[in-house]
Amino acid sequence: MGNQDQVKRFSISGMTCASCVAKVEKVLSQVPGVVQASVNLVERTALVQGATSSDLLIKAVSSLGYQAKEVVDNEGESDKEGIEFLYYKKLLRKSALAGALGIPLMGADFFHVLPYLDEPRGQIFWIIMGILSLGVLIYSGDHFFKGFWSSLKYKSATMDTLIALGTGSAWVYSMVLSLRPTLVPILAQHTYFEAAAMILAFINLGSALEMKARGKTSEAIRRLIGLQPKTARIIRNFHESDIPISDIRVGDIIRIRPGDKIPVDGKIIEGHSSLDESMLTGEFLPLEKTVGDSVISGTLNKTGSFLFKATNVGQDTILSHIIDMVRQAQSSKPSIGRRVDKIASIFVPTVIGISLMTFFVWFKFGPQPQIQFAFVTMMTVLIIACPCALGLATPISIMVGVGKAAQFGSLIRKGDALEMAGKLTTIVLDKTGTLTEGHPSVLSILSMSSLEEKEILKIAASLEQGSEHPYGEAICSLAKEKNVGSLLTVQNFKAISGQGVMAEIEGRRVCLGNQTFMKDEGIDFLEALTVSNQWAAEGKTPLYLAMDKKVVGIFSVSDVLKEDAREAVEKFHSLGLKVVMLTGDHLNTALAIAREVGIDKVFAQVLPHQKAQKIAELQSEGEKVGMVGDGINDAPALSRAHVGFAIGSGTDVAIESGDVVLLGNSLLSVAHTISLSQSTVNNIRQNLWGAFFYNVLSIPIAAGVLYPLFGVLLNPMIAGAAMAMSSVTVVTNANRLRFFNPNT
Repeated sequence: MGNQDQVKRFSISGMTCASCVAKVEKVLSQVPGVVQASVNLVERTALVQGATSSDLLIKAVSSLGYQAKEVVDNEGESDKEGIEFLYYKKLLRKSALAGALGIPLMGADFFHVLPYLDEPRGQIFWIIMGILSLGVLIYSGDHFFKGFWSSLKYKSATMDTLIALGTGSAWVYSMVLSLRPTLVPILAQHTYFEAAAMILAFINLGSALEMKARGKTSEAIRRLIGLQPKTARIIRNFHESDIPISDIRVGDIIRIRPGDKIPVDGKIIEGHSSLDESMLTGEFLPLEKTVGDSVISGTLNKTGSFLFKATNVGQDTILSHIIDMVRQAQSSKPSIGRRVDKIASIFVPTVIGISLMTFFVWFKFGPQPQIQFAFVTMMTVLIIACPCALGLATPISIMVGVGKAAQFGSLIRKGDALEMAGKLTTIVLDKTGTLTEGHPSVLSILSMSSLEEKEILKIAASLEQGSEHPYGEAICSLAKEKNVGSLLTVQNFKAISGQGVMAEIEGRRVCLGNQTFMKDEGIDFLEALTVSNQWAAEGKTPLYLAMDKKVVGIFSVSDVLKEDAREAVEKFHSLGLKVVMLTGDHLNTALAIAREVGIDKVFAQVLPHQKAQKIAELQSEGEKVGMVGDGINDAPALSRAHVGFAIGSGTDVAIESGDVVLLGNSLLSVAHTISLSQSTVNNIRQNLWGAFFYNVLSIPIAAGVLYPLFGVLLNPMIAGAAMAMSSVTVVTNANRLRFFNPNT
């Protein structure tokens, strides 16, 4: 990984709303060497990509009044969770202290048992209450006032600004009245110490409940981290010992016993077993492993025992890469989130402007006592407005959705992909390795010359020796099984992508490939056309072997459909998607497979470089296209599609061509991802509508629009409770995605 691609993760404390996010992202982006900075309000973290020092980044964040600490490994994650738990307990204590003063005062005021300000003993009582409530503001509201002071220093405004202005002005107004009650008419001689205390009690309680709910959204990351054992049994100098996995080095020999979790990536050097990789790939059948096979950190050994050599340790393991990919996706922002952030960034200044306008209107045109009405409505507007709900609406749903997708083997690499997957209208499937298992076998060989089948097989295997193409491997495998003898020497070998191979064998020009290849090379294959068409109609792939421009034999090759192929296509249809197959295979072969699984449209005999063109054609027809392929040969098509689903394997998570990487080989995981995307987008809309509706409705009510009609003014304490619960509601709604079931 180059310096420009380095990604560092920081825990940031002190952020409260989208305004904070915008400020931190801006200051981090301005640090020299930073390519991209993304801040996650839900996790209170920042991911920074680029070549720069951690000290510079921490200094930049500190210049805004926030605290930053680099999280370098999973142990750092545990430290972060510990700090957040302590802060959660502290918020509860802050709420309890504020409630201990506010609730008795509120109750006594309700029953009209409190002394009046114009009485000597009443004035002394309220001065004492003012001193006590100052203590509450200092203890229960210190973080709001510190945030307010910091925002003043940096000429910005956040949620802290609104709360500090609301509660601070309530205390100042009340304390001035307690000291000089004659400054206002007797009808306006009412203090708001209980309101300031109760507002802080509600908001701190709401913040604690929100933090508790937010913790549940990180379940996917904690689950992935929990897959890795704490210790491993290694063999060094003929001595076995248990050591922390952080001490394992590349090349160490590790013993695995039945029931052990694999601590790091490696290759088996002795023994065999079956491994459960379902926690990473979503596929529940155990895989048999023996000498030479790779094992992945976090997977579970079933019954056997073996030794393996560590190849990737620490942050270089597959599991660590998966965790990093999930985190980066959770921190990325889809287009809808970026639009909301722009609105939220001007939200607080707008609310302050509305509160000042409210004060002016009530003071100028309101009934007596005007000063009291003006002050109460201004304070209520400041308290009830909630930028936090707006800021959380999108990232909280993205975070839960990305984490949930990871649980059934889909790694969503960016938030935009999760959003767009729910808008797809067409899904395009590659055939080999996507609809089929990708392990074809030769069913039959037909000689079209004097050569015997075994001779034809030997020539074809000589051409394909060393081939990595599935068809070539199938031919070589059969040649080995039939014991055709030593393969022939090949000269001037040439492979034509998507068509076939050619070379010289014993001075003769030999070609092996599909019908398109034969046409391009000017080879007459009309005699073989009847048989090959019949095979193709049965879903088999005909391959022609030609020598010196004449077809000498035909191979019938077939690949087994995946068990869930038909079910996956049915699921795509139930989601309202058109299903298209894109293949370089014979048209009749493709049509036979399409009929078997229920595919709507087929593009056959398409060369690799033409696949992206077919995607573009569909897009020009107004379709939102998703492409599913192996992530290597299909890279241009995957990149061209609105969403590219790259089918990898447990050992190939670094596929860069797909927006979504499938750890397993099941097509159903694509359908599940699309279904989850639709649910996530709906959840985001619910959150945004709820947050916008809350603010659009509550701010005018807080400003007193109901008073001329019904004589009703909103109590500032109710405003504080409503504001606190609006954020909790957004987080709770997002957490419903944790119970998403793709089969319902």
